[in-house]
Amino acid sequence: MIELFTASTPNGHKVSIALEELGLPYTVRAISFEKKEQKEPWYLELNPNGRIPTIIDHDEDDFVVFESGAILIYLAEKTGKLMPTDPKGRSRVIQWLMFQMGGIGPMMGQANVFYRYAPEKIPYAIERYQREVRRLFEVLDKRLEHNEYLAGDYSIADIAHWPWVRTYKWSGVSIDGLPHLERWLKAIDARPAARKGITVPEYRDIDEMIRKEEEAVSKVQGILV
Repeated sequence: MIELFTASTPNGHKVSIALEELGLPYTVRAISFEKKEQKEPWYLELNPNGRIPTIIDHDEDDFVVFESGAILIYLAEKTGKLMPTDPKGRSRVIQWLMFQMGGIGPMMGQANVFYRYAPEKIPYAIERYQREVRRLFEVLDKRLEHNEYLAGDYSIADIAHWPWVRTYKWSGVSIDGLPHLERWLKAIDARPAARKGITVPEYRDIDEMIRKEEEAVSKVQGILV
């Protein structure tokens, strides 16, 4: 049994989507950012970085894995699914996974900070990160022009990207003029496991968050500490 420590963020949703896609049994321990549970000593024993998600694989001597990308690779290799085993296919998936880990995630995260959370609005910072997010979206769109999914077949590379890219409105970035990215977003949105995964531990509607921005911001500011 997998025990998942998570919250309703894109990084958390990566793992819950993967678990749903793989059909692995798991339990959920929701981590409260408002209570700063991710910084409590018991949690830091599991994840020294004090972030979510983290898993414990109780079927493997309570093996702990933290960092969302590392968890996705672990689950794929554990099950033999969502990532090819041949060196080239595996590398292709990991390349696009790293594109998310090093690009889409951090840049959208910074766009969110300066556009939504920062107490002082700094136009240069907002424009810089929104512009970079849009550039990265254009890279994805180009890749998806001739590929149904990012690394060939549906894989952990797509699972890593989708929970982030689907929140583009929260980052204040448009996907107008990116038809292949839009097609890909809709295709994954139609997958039952993806829809189920973004309800763990609770569902947050992006349009509703924008309408109630102050309340939404207050719920997640603890992660910035």
